[in-house]
Amino acid sequence: MEKYDLLPKQLMYEGTCDREDFFSPKALNEDIVKVVHQKSYVNRLKHMNLNRSEVRKIGFPNSKQLVEREFVIAGGTVEGAMKSLEKGISFNIAGGTHHAYSTHGEAFCMLNDQAIAARYLLDNQKAKKVLIIDLDVHQGNGTAKIFQKEDRVFTFSMHGQKNYPFRKEQSDWDIALEDNTGDDIYLNILNETLPKLFEKVDPDFVFYLSGVDVVGTDRLGRLGMSLEGCKQRDEQVLKFCHKHSLPVQCSMGGGYSKDIKVIIEAHANTYRVAQQIF
Repeated sequence: MEKYDLLPKQLMYEGTCDREDFFSPKALNEDIVKVVHQKSYVNRLKHMNLNRSEVRKIGFPNSKQLVEREFVIAGGTVEGAMKSLEKGISFNIAGGTHHAYSTHGEAFCMLNDQAIAARYLLDNQKAKKVLIIDLDVHQGNGTAKIFQKEDRVFTFSMHGQKNYPFRKEQSDWDIALEDNTGDDIYLNILNETLPKLFEKVDPDFVFYLSGVDVVGTDRLGRLGMSLEGCKQRDEQVLKFCHKHSLPVQCSMGGGYSKDIKVIIEAHANTYRVAQQIF
């Protein structure tokens, strides 16, 4: 949780962002959440009625504060997506809770913020075709399952083959990478894939999950990218969005290096790149 406090401080300290660039979201209305998440699951979540198995899958203790935080995170992604329509790009300092399914939470994810925001845009006629680019080191299994039968949302996940989740869902397009994949291989694959992806999908809105657990120092990552390689990854994605005049909402996703400075630097790079491009 420490990175969520340190990242905005670093961005303001170095001048990448000003204080007025930030907003404090409100908890999302549960009716909007229930469009994506099963009504009974949301009710059990809000009223602290999850069973032991459900709590164990999430990995957090059953806490009202954490549940409220999850609704705020989802609210931030929805509000950010609306800002992206006006400004071109927005960020959620948290978010990227892509392991949350419609019926249950998993791996520290209770509500799927980008899935909720994607449906919100579609249901309010703010977008017709959504592309979700998930470059966290872990496959976006919850997101893939939620949109498995939704033609208006295309899910793309590029992740570690042998990493969590060990039983993967089927995204619309999955690219699984071997352990220790470094900058050259990763960036070449992404560079070859992005033009095909955008041509195939022809989206009018992009959600980007920019997890930095792809770096070689990450305790949960198993890939071998450098900080500079991770930054170049962000450049590729955001330049492509900007080139095609596509609004994009970014959620930060994972980052678990032992040194907090590495985590903050990697996440800050995504903001620096966006400032240069947009």
